[in-house]
Amino acid sequence: MKPTGRRRAVVLLSGGVDSTTTLAVARAQGYEVYALTVGYGQRHAVELDAATRIAEAMGVADHAVLEVDLRRFGGSALTDATPVPKDREPDQPGSDIPPTYVPARNTVFLSLALAWAETLGTGDIFIGVNALDYSGYPDCRPEYIEAFERMANLATKAGVEGVLQVTIHAPLIRMTKREIIQTGLELGVDYALTTSCYDPSPTGEACGRCDACQLRRKGFAEAGVEDPTRYRRDAARAHP
Repeated sequence: MKPTGRRRAVVLLSGGVDSTTTLAVARAQGYEVYALTVGYGQRHAVELDAATRIAEAMGVADHAVLEVDLRRFGGSALTDATPVPKDREPDQPGSDIPPTYVPARNTVFLSLALAWAETLGTGDIFIGVNALDYSGYPDCRPEYIEAFERMANLATKAGVEGVLQVTIHAPLIRMTKREIIQTGLELGVDYALTTSCYDPSPTGEACGRCDACQLRRKGFAEAGVEDPTRYRRDAARAHP
């Protein structure tokens, strides 16, 4: 690959609304994007295919897909047999830490992104965490992002030698889902490429009833635009 002279950034790309919008933001800010997707044994592995589609459509410089199978540890409805919560009210998910929390997931992801960023000669890492319309995960909070950034500048050769400053960009962290979707649409994001469901059907239809589906549907409704997701027929039970 030929160098472009543009600033490089590693963007964590899951295939969902938030990470795709974050990629669009990084690109709009002039970064040459290196997308990183992690297959961690998640039951909604369809998001890996979505991430590949998005990376191709949005013209990233490189797209790395790494396998780090967290099913070995379990401890989450996304990596073991624990049922995924369904039919909770859209304003309820942030009230506790649900069983879909994956222990240390963002720490694992950011550590991998940090390793790649250092080899690329950049300190810019983008992650699509959100502290408003989210599912109550402790590793989506501003204080967590700030703490990881401090740690990253102590833990890398480039940081210690003063060659680069690590910055964890979380451009969506204080946005509502409506604002995130509106931002993405302004930047030309095709949300039909994305997937959000924690418990999709074998053919990829979203359940419409898990926290991720509820938050997605609420965001599109509040933004006044149609949600392009393919939902299962029984998904209407959650939104009569």
